[in-house]
Amino acid sequence: MGLFKKKSVLQSYDKENKKPVIKASICSGEQVAGFKDIHTGKIEAVMLIKSSADLEKFMSMYGIDEEIAKEY
Repeated sequence: MGLFKKKSVLQSYDKENKKPVIKASICSGEQVAGFKDIHTGKIEAVMLIKSSADLEKFMSMYGIDEEIAKEY
């Protein structure tokens, strides 16, 4: 019915100091989307990626247009 649809709010991140990445496990194949600090290399996990729809949701939440690099 769709009477109470959740509005998608555009989130923001520090584009000068952080870049979007996908951290993937070699063993289990689990993928987590987040942001990597360019200076320290520390990754801040945001959400678990189970399908391509989850990745699209992450990209639309933060307004990301470019391809996201994977790190193992």
